[in-house]
Amino acid sequence: MKGAGRQVVAVLTATALLAVSGHTTAYAGIKETEQKLNEAKEEKKKTEEAIGDTKEEISSLQGTVAGLQQQLSGLNEDLEEVSNNLADLENRITQKEEEITQTQAELEEAKQIEADQYAAMKKRIQFMYEKRDYVMLEVLFGSADFADLLNRNDYFEQLSAYDRKKLTEFQETRAAVEDKEAALLQEKEDLDDLKVKVEAEQSKVSGLVSQTSGAISANQHLVSEAEKEMLAYEQQLAEQNNNIAELQKQLEEERRLSLLAAQSRWRDISEITFAEGDRYLLANLIYCEAGNQPYAGQVAVGAVVINRVKSAVFPDTVVGVIYQNKQFSPVASGRLALALAENHATAACYKAADEAMGGATTVGDCLFFRTPIEGLTGTQIGGHIFY
Repeated sequence: MKGAGRQVVAVLTATALLAVSGHTTAYAGIKETEQKLNEAKEEKKKTEEAIGDTKEEISSLQGTVAGLQQQLSGLNEDLEEVSNNLADLENRITQKEEEITQTQAELEEAKQIEADQYAAMKKRIQFMYEKRDYVMLEVLFGSADFADLLNRNDYFEQLSAYDRKKLTEFQETRAAVEDKEAALLQEKEDLDDLKVKVEAEQSKVSGLVSQTSGAISANQHLVSEAEKEMLAYEQQLAEQNNNIAELQKQLEEERRLSLLAAQSRWRDISEITFAEGDRYLLANLIYCEAGNQPYAGQVAVGAVVINRVKSAVFPDTVVGVIYQNKQFSPVASGRLALALAENHATAACYKAADEAMGGATTVGDCLFFRTPIEGLTGTQIGGHIFY
């Protein structure tokens, strides 16, 4: 009952120990846990730095977006102004075209009046030239007196002067209308040129608006991605904090167990009664853990198992020690079961088991072993550190 009680205590306390999968290890010792804790703290530090860098990146991107939005606002104002100018130019061009159309109509009318006046004057001159003798006789004999004759002659002179005056007036009017038409056409040409320039400016500003909007969208996407990344880092940091807390608890528990083992009673080898099958079980465990190691290393693995049986902190039987939860990786992986089924243990493994069960040890009272890691000290035999 006393031995069974120690076994129950050992099983309950050992459930808090962390197994290191993938390594040939008997126990996650204090040094290994300290290393894991330091590695976890280093990873936490890296994550915190990544969060800081990501926050700076987000801040920078948000500043870029704000600047682009301000730039876009200015560009939209410019685009509105250019569009208004273009609309005003189009209205002015339309008005100018109407003025040109009206002026051209006036010009055609002036040309027609000039032509009509010129034709009438030509007819009068032609009539007077062809009927000159008849007209002169008609004026001479048709006059009541000399005064009437002078009046009739004066009439012909006034008529001729009138024709010349009206022709000159119509020619001047036509020239003025032509000048007006030329000026209007020049103004329209200037407006058309200005419209082309304003349209080019509108196209340029519109392109800048589109480009800036695209840049804003791209940077907002980067902000969103960076925020997702930061959220992932924060979740990772929370997990790392939890892991560190668990490792710290585990480290304290391992230190407590180590101290307890050192202070607890150790039985003498003569006090241990081995059960049938212990030799077969221990030899195959030695094969799985150290079959490729020097013979001294095989004895050392057997000695670790027997040291645990002797210690009051661990189960007090070979079976209890070997099958204690999460202690020997070949048990968890199934390699030990396969070795037991086919008896893979060599003669050297059986010899090492016999020596260990007889009290021999090449590593003193060591309770743990594993593959070497930085910072772990102990007795190294082959590819194992015993501590």
